[in-house]
Amino acid sequence: MEVKVLRVVRQGEAFSVQSQKAETGSIQKCNIVLRELGETWKFGNEYVCAMLGDLAACRFSEGDVVLATLRFSTHEYQGQVFQDVLATDIVPLKK
Repeated sequence: MEVKVLRVVRQGEAFSVQSQKAETGSIQKCNIVLRELGETWKFGNEYVCAMLGDLAACRFSEGDVVLATLRFSTHEYQGQVFQDVLATDIVPLKK
């Protein structure tokens, strides 16, 4: 896992997805786009991250600076390989 200081670009709404690990059979998921600090909007490193469970209910505003723990992984589906970025913790930094 990697900890980074990032700026929130945008955040989607939370929605329910099926999960074999959850007791209820589903879990909340929300996608968030984060950009490394000091980078311009066109060329900065950005990460599209999933937030799961209780973290998916957290709301951040565009421009918020956050400290985020990101977990990078890959999975294969129908012969193609995809990269996943999971935000396991996000904490807003005080202004």
